[in-house]
Amino acid sequence: MKTIFSGIQPSGTLTLGNYLGAMRQFVQLQENHHCYFCIVDQHAITVPQDPKTLKENIKSLAALYIASGIDPEKSTLFIQSEVPAHTELGWMLQSIAYMGELERMTQFKDKAEGRSAVSSALFTYPVLMAADILLYQSNLVPVGDDQTQHLELTRDVAERFNNRFGDTFAIPEIRIPDVGARIMSLQEPTKKMSKSDENTRGFISMLDTPKQMEKKIKSAVTDSDGVVTYDPENKSGVSNLLSIFASCTGESIEATEAHFKNKRYGDLKSEVAQAVIDTLVPIQERYEELINSDELDNILTSGAEKASETADKTLRKAKQNMGLLR
Repeated sequence: MKTIFSGIQPSGTLTLGNYLGAMRQFVQLQENHHCYFCIVDQHAITVPQDPKTLKENIKSLAALYIASGIDPEKSTLFIQSEVPAHTELGWMLQSIAYMGELERMTQFKDKAEGRSAVSSALFTYPVLMAADILLYQSNLVPVGDDQTQHLELTRDVAERFNNRFGDTFAIPEIRIPDVGARIMSLQEPTKKMSKSDENTRGFISMLDTPKQMEKKIKSAVTDSDGVVTYDPENKSGVSNLLSIFASCTGESIEATEAHFKNKRYGDLKSEVAQAVIDTLVPIQERYEELINSDELDNILTSGAEKASETADKTLRKAKQNMGLLR
């Protein structure tokens, strides 16, 4: 079986877009892959964090992973900072990563724009991300299309290391899901749905109440022509709602478009809202069982132990090949 690695930052409650574009695919992938799912808390601290809030977000994200269907018997779920090999390999890989490569990372440019003081970790974190992936000899990395640049850097760094020091790392492939890969903002449907959106009506949190979900979807931006059809370029708002419905129900875009033919925008929004509620409420119920339980702590402790066993083997091999061990 191939090995998959994926990491999500604990920087606030996940959105419907995170679930449909990533986490739901994880549940399917764990059936026939070796999966490592990592809460990348050390990436989160590249920008200022309140310690109490960060701790709560880490725990909440872990509970959402399990509530969404990640099975600790089939997958390894762990917190990045509890596996020291990540930062150690990250430092080693920084020695062979180039400034020019990091300067080209568009996410750094976006996050640093307009700031007077920018953390050096924000600049170098793509190398830590490379370490995260390479430690587990990952073959596939499921990401949204906004992360492909970082994955290309990971591949470049791995190949460079292997060429200089001998075969050490597997070269990972990028896996982008099809339907639902890019759920857009409900208020600005030309932009990706994001939990950092200042307009809270633009995103649906996985922990929003049913009433909040319904209200946000019914206020979603559409257009004035009243025709329900899938046309992302000219009808971005309507197309986004169709994509959400298709992703929640498992229908194809074509079948979803046919379902809403000759229906009004009000009908579309009502049915999308119900599909979202039906998708998220069972996850929320399981989340509430987990969030303050010993079960969650036990899963994370076991996950860190299993992850360390694999990561330490790769780290030792990398050190030996690089000449760092006696």
